[in-house]
Amino acid sequence: MANKYLIVDGYNIINAWEELKEISKTDLEHSREKLIDIITEYSSFTGREAIIVFDAYNVKNSREKIEKRKNVSIVYTKEHQTADSYIEMYMEKLSKYDDVKVATNDYAEQQIVLGKGATRISSRELKIDVYNIKSKINEKNKNSKGKIQRNYLEDRLNLDVLSKLEKIRRRC
Repeated sequence: MANKYLIVDGYNIINAWEELKEISKTDLEHSREKLIDIITEYSSFTGREAIIVFDAYNVKNSREKIEKRKNVSIVYTKEHQTADSYIEMYMEKLSKYDDVKVATNDYAEQQIVLGKGATRISSRELKIDVYNIKSKINEKNKNSKGKIQRNYLEDRLNLDVLSKLEKIRRRC
């Protein structure tokens, strides 16, 4: 039985999705967390194990760090290691029978991914996929309860206010 994976080039997606890019201008940590939340929800619904890779290529003395949350692994690479090289190395460990999708806009990485037998999806395709999954989740919630269960304040605030509130929260 083949395992299903989604490997995400974290900063590549953050810089490609306008709402995450805007958040990252003032609070990179918050934009990472937002991406992690989105991919966690996506992964839970699709059954794909997700790996989000954030490179620390220019971060002095950084060591590789892997954080597990539900069915998502968050990888922070070591100094001088790009997300692309980590993704290539990770793919080498997988079976040729595994169903692997790699989300990146990096053309060179896309070619390598295709050469290894995986499916590449652009940031735009991932965003469409995420949107479709959210719609299915909302529809499922409506059908099971008669109304949507989720009602978060962050979904109703504009990004500027949300960013300011996050900064206040982090100071405490």
